[in-house]
Amino acid sequence: MKFDELNDDNHLLFAIKHYENPLASTMDEFEEDLKRFKYIKRLLKKYVVQGDLKHHLILNHLIICFNVFGEGTIPLLFYKIEREYWNILKTFLLFLNKIPDYPPTGLDVIDIDKEVNVILTSI
Repeated sequence: MKFDELNDDNHLLFAIKHYENPLASTMDEFEEDLKRFKYIKRLLKKYVVQGDLKHHLILNHLIICFNVFGEGTIPLLFYKIEREYWNILKTFLLFLNKIPDYPPTGLDVIDIDKEVNVILTSI
């Protein structure tokens, strides 16, 4: 199956293809790891609405996602998280040095969130 663009029909297969967790042995564990994308989205929304940035928690979820979904993490993040949060998300990805240089990802047109950048660089 080709994954040129993630959609409702193929995102789950894409996630399964990239999932590599030697400690997970059941579908429930896979689903728990997949829920991390929803948690990240919820934390980003909370920051936008309430101004409360739980940056350590977001970083922890992102690191775990990269550990179990590998290179599939970035496409899954940008599929599952709305465009209004992409600038914040990109700031976290830059902080973690997880944005690939090649092939072009299209992320260069997304600005970073300067306030989040200040918070992350002060860690």
